[in-house]
Amino acid sequence: MKTYNTLAAVDLGSNSFRLEVARVVGDQLYPLDSLKETVRLAGGLGDDKQLDDATQARALDCLHRFGERLRGLSPEAIRCVGTSALRIARNANVFIPQAEAALGHPIEIVAGREEARLIYLGVAHSLVASPDRRLVVDIGGGSTEFIIGHGLKPHERESLHMGCVNFSQRFFADGVIDKAALKAAEMTARVEVERIAREFSRNNWQQAVGSSGTARALREILEQNGWSAHGITADGLAQLRSQFIKAGHLDALDLPGLARDRRPVIAGGFAIMAGLFAELGIEQMDVAETAMREGILYDLLGRFHKQDMREATVDEFMRRYHIDTRQAARVKRVALHLLAACGGSDENDEHFLDWAARLHEIGLSVSHGGYHRHSGYILENADMPGFSRTEQARLALLARAQRGALTKLPAFAAGAVRDNDRLLVWLLRQAVILCRNRAEPNLPEVKAEASNKRFRLTLPEGWLESRPLTQRALEEEAAHWHAVGIKYPFA
Repeated sequence: MKTYNTLAAVDLGSNSFRLEVARVVGDQLYPLDSLKETVRLAGGLGDDKQLDDATQARALDCLHRFGERLRGLSPEAIRCVGTSALRIARNANVFIPQAEAALGHPIEIVAGREEARLIYLGVAHSLVASPDRRLVVDIGGGSTEFIIGHGLKPHERESLHMGCVNFSQRFFADGVIDKAALKAAEMTARVEVERIAREFSRNNWQQAVGSSGTARALREILEQNGWSAHGITADGLAQLRSQFIKAGHLDALDLPGLARDRRPVIAGGFAIMAGLFAELGIEQMDVAETAMREGILYDLLGRFHKQDMREATVDEFMRRYHIDTRQAARVKRVALHLLAACGGSDENDEHFLDWAARLHEIGLSVSHGGYHRHSGYILENADMPGFSRTEQARLALLARAQRGALTKLPAFAAGAVRDNDRLLVWLLRQAVILCRNRAEPNLPEVKAEASNKRFRLTLPEGWLESRPLTQRALEEEAAHWHAVGIKYPFA
């Protein structure tokens, strides 16, 4: 496993884009550089959930600048994560390739609960050790994450589709802040939070902590105006509400601590914070200086220090879905042996082939019939801590394609499968066939070759003579690959 002296995280939030570069010293990270630009991605989503051209252009300009800062860093030491706005944008599949080209690095879209885990990881590393259970709340531009955890471990995670940008657009689009609009916004937030109130209410934690821009902005306003001695308080929020109503319009809102770039979205963020304070029974909230980008860095550091959350998730899924561990181990050994026989591999490809082999039978927990389809569905849609949506989709492809006609899979039928993924599919399929009788195939001399349009499997002389079922399966396998334009001789 490689180690790196410098790591970088890019957080493509729904309000701001942030880049954080940190120096690695043992198990600790020390900030080296930080960039932030207010892009307001969520503000560019129309009623049709399409990102408008102006917002895309603003985002791409920002990513070009971030890309310059990332030059010279090892690609493996950089992780770029997209959140709420990119989760829901219907034209994200068009925008993201352009964004990756501008940035010079792949972008992963994470699910809400995975975003919550990364937020908690970033916040927890900045707090003083405590025996208390903590509630961490992060009001972003398009979603709000709630986490209850102890130490560095989150126990409850949830994400609600409400953020300072979309609430500001919905309730304060014309800049007017009156009593009726505030009441409607706060009540809407309370209704959303009510769905999770049982798990996140006051009796489930001892300390509340806010993170990210809205929490920090509210703290600054309350403290600088003397409405709170420390952090965010219910009384301080009540006084700020009165000031909003007194001002009547965002343009008339002149408060110490309110930054210019925060002004357009402060009312929406305030309404969400006031609503969750009321619904969860919060009286006082501390504010952390760290958030998701630090969580991305620590998660990346963990991968290099053999503390990869994805490994823990795969092990947990094997237990939860009662996977036959011996069979999974056989398929894994054969698949990785074939990958090595192909002559070199990317470490990331090894990880995904490993995980796919261990989880390929997860769908058996649903039904034996078409279990590969069930496996694909579970891996694509389950809550898998540590995995981005992009990574889950890759695992799901491998699981679905492990058997049967490849032409039935849209990606293969359209010729849209990357060369690396096509190779991993082939390797997994061969391993599943060779281990079908759920015993060691004993194939130390097996050879595998792969090129863009040709795969070849060479078995020990005479090995197939006593295995007519395997020979028939390999003949059918050759036909499946021929149907998608790949030659596959075996002997």
